[in-house]
Amino acid sequence: MTTEAKSNSRERLLEAAATLTYRDGVSIGVDALCKAAGVSKRSMYQLFESKDELLAASLKERASAYVATLLPAADDSRSPRERILHVFAQVESQAGASDFHGCRYLAVQIELKDRSHPASRVAHQVKANLTSFFRGEAEQGGAADPDLLARQLSLVFDGASARAGIQADNLTGLIAPTVTTLLDAAGVR
Repeated sequence: MTTEAKSNSRERLLEAAATLTYRDGVSIGVDALCKAAGVSKRSMYQLFESKDELLAASLKERASAYVATLLPAADDSRSPRERILHVFAQVESQAGASDFHGCRYLAVQIELKDRSHPASRVAHQVKANLTSFFRGEAEQGGAADPDLLARQLSLVFDGASARAGIQADNLTGLIAPTVTTLLDAAGVR
């Protein structure tokens, strides 16, 4: 296989893994992944050690795009309070899409349950980074207990994302007042 063919096959496998696991879950079979990517199983195993490694690579590759759509830019001049609310406005906006199934990183952790699984480790890190973002903003905003507020915001984020993902709730008009209540209680400016 040429270098270009390997690169194209790799990209198609990563895209198939991202699409199918988000829509159908991580239990999707290797045959389905290879068929969707138009790649043989032999080629897949030449490119990735295992399906687990393919899933982890797919999640890792999409992490920066996920963060870019969710978090405000580092040089954003809004207040910490506004920056935190921005994240939740993004979730509310994403949740309105017909193909929204919740946070892919949370779903992977729930489905796999094994924290040592390569994909679970990637997902755990992405979620930990989000909590760290909340903690940093909470500190900058003068929260009485930044660690507690960060955990509370992560809880609201995951709960809102999961409930919207299973279409159990509409986030419009629900998430911003909830987060504002937490920010007010914590004294975040």
